[in-house]
Amino acid sequence: MSLLKIESISKSFGGVKAVNNVSFDLPRGQLLALLGPNGAGKSTCFNMLNGQLKPDTGSIKLEDIELVGMHPRQIWSEGVGRTFQISATFGSLTVLENMQMVLLSKYKKLFSWWKPAAGYYKQQALDLLEQVGMADQANRACNELAYGDVKRVELAMALAHEPKLLLMDEPTAGMAPKERNLLVALVKKMVIERNLSVLFTEHSMDVVFEHADRMIVFARGELIADGGAEEIRSDSKVRKVYFGSGKSFEVA
Repeated sequence: MSLLKIESISKSFGGVKAVNNVSFDLPRGQLLALLGPNGAGKSTCFNMLNGQLKPDTGSIKLEDIELVGMHPRQIWSEGVGRTFQISATFGSLTVLENMQMVLLSKYKKLFSWWKPAAGYYKQQALDLLEQVGMADQANRACNELAYGDVKRVELAMALAHEPKLLLMDEPTAGMAPKERNLLVALVKKMVIERNLSVLFTEHSMDVVFEHADRMIVFARGELIADGGAEEIRSDSKVRKVYFGSGKSFEVA
C-alpha cells in the first residue's frame, strides 16, 4: 500500500496550467526524485502537497487521510515534514538550541521563568544530532557552520517530528559536489533505517542517479516519465525535455 497517493491534481494561475492532471504514488521506504527543467511545475506540486497551495482539482492522500483543504500545520501534524531550498535555522542560536526549539514545538511545551527552554529535551536533541553527524558541533551557533553542516542540522530538525513523509526542496542547492553526495547518502540511510518516504526535487543529476530509488519527470506541468535510472536515461521524452533532441542522457 502506498503511503502517499496523488490522483489527478491540477493547479492553474490565470491561463497557465502549472500542474496539469498529475497522478503518482510513493510507497513507504522509498527515495523518490521529482525532476524537470525550470518552470516544469515541481515547486507548485510541492506546495500543494504540504498545503501552501490548494489544488483546483484532484486528491492528495496520506494513507487514508485526505490532505487537500488542510492547512500546512495540520498536514505537518499528520506526519509530513519539509525542508526548504533556503536554509531555515536560527543563525544566532546554537545547533542544540535549534533542535530544542523544534522539540518544544512538537510537544507543545511552553517554557517558564522557572525552567528555561535550555532545560528541555537536551538528550533527545543530541540523539538526533548524532544520527546526522552533528552532535560534536551542538554548542556552535548555526551561523558559524559550513553550509553543508547547516543542511544536516535542518535534516535533524525535520526528523525530530518523526515524519512518515519528508518533502525536500532542492536539498543540495549551493553545495559542492562532495557535500551533495554526502547529504543525499545520509538521507538514503534515514529512508532505510526509519522506513521513511522521501520526495525531493534536485537539479544535480549525479546525486539523483546515484541515490534515488525512483524518478518522476515533469515538463510543462505534466508528468512525462516515471521509473528507475535506466528507464529515465533511455526515455525519449525526457531526453527531448533536457536536450531538445535524442541525445543520450549522461551524468557528469
